[in-house]
Amino acid sequence: MADTENTTPENTGSLNGNEAVNLAAEQSKNTAHRNIPALGFEDFPLEEDTANLRQGPSLHDGLLALLPLVGVWTGTGQANDNGEEYAFGQRLVISHDGENYLRFESRIWRIDEDGNATGADQREVGFWRISLKDEIEVTLTNSRGLVEVMYGEPVNERAWQLQSATTLATESGPKQHGAGKRLYGLMPNNNLGWVDERAVGGEMVPYMSAELKRIAG
Repeated sequence: MADTENTTPENTGSLNGNEAVNLAAEQSKNTAHRNIPALGFEDFPLEEDTANLRQGPSLHDGLLALLPLVGVWTGTGQANDNGEEYAFGQRLVISHDGENYLRFESRIWRIDEDGNATGADQREVGFWRISLKDEIEVTLTNSRGLVEVMYGEPVNERAWQLQSATTLATESGPKQHGAGKRLYGLMPNNNLGWVDERAVGGEMVPYMSAELKRIAG
């Protein structure tokens, strides 16, 4: 199973501003020219989504507190779903179209102990918004039959925390999926780490966590 013991973004503040800028500039040499492909259909009256801040429409001023999240990220993590433990790979696309929200799309697949993909696990799509008071609102829909609304706030300029306000499961969805907390943050190496905890028996327990490297944007 992938070792994600050190993937949590708890130490996101350990890198000073100049170091973070220099590290991001160095890493972007390999990612700055990459972006998600546009559909390119004719006569589409709106801006295409972009996961690269250098391309496409300008990021809405209201999203500046979420700017570091924009990009395409990929990596590995581990899950504990009601006692079923497994390793997974993830590709996360966080993009925008110039409007005052971010589009969030995650695809997760299971991997074996050698890191080989063994099949799809789950997908999640949604939108992030943030108010002038730095109040984050997130809506998420999961392919397993889950719909969730989360609220939160920035921890600092490199980390963001969320907490479930509403979690609904469809008739065929998970029978046990408690309210959750999530933390996303840029780590000292500028990878994106995230942790999801869920309420089980009145206590918050680890559910999923991963460390993702920027591959575009």
